[in-house]
Amino acid sequence: MGRILALDYGSKRTGIAITDELQIIASGLTTVSTSELMDFLKKYIASENVELVLVGEPKQKDGTHSGIEEEIQTFLKKFSEIFPAMKILRIDERYTSKMAFQTMIDSGLKKKQRQNKALVDEISATIILQQYLYNS
Repeated sequence: MGRILALDYGSKRTGIAITDELQIIASGLTTVSTSELMDFLKKYIASENVELVLVGEPKQKDGTHSGIEEEIQTFLKKFSEIFPAMKILRIDERYTSKMAFQTMIDSGLKKKQRQNKALVDEISATIILQQYLYNS
């Protein structure tokens, strides 16, 4: 079995989470500048056994796509060109940022730490990954 990688794609930053090789535990990996995301993924996928990539699908409350969807589609096209054999799934990411923020509160992080948007993105990616693992 290979690892599952989850991305919470954003215009500025992308949160990244990963499973263990048995696909049991979801852990936050890092947050990278979206402009550096493809370089990061090339290195990471070359060094780790990744079999599936999950990409958050941001939607409005009414189910329509949010404004960043066009950027995500451009990223997915480029990703598929670089990694043609990699399986990609989209996961509904509605409310993951709110859930991430609540997780930070519940874990006792101080207010200053909760303002770290990179950490929110990483936790959001972890929640996307946990939702996939729970539902599969």
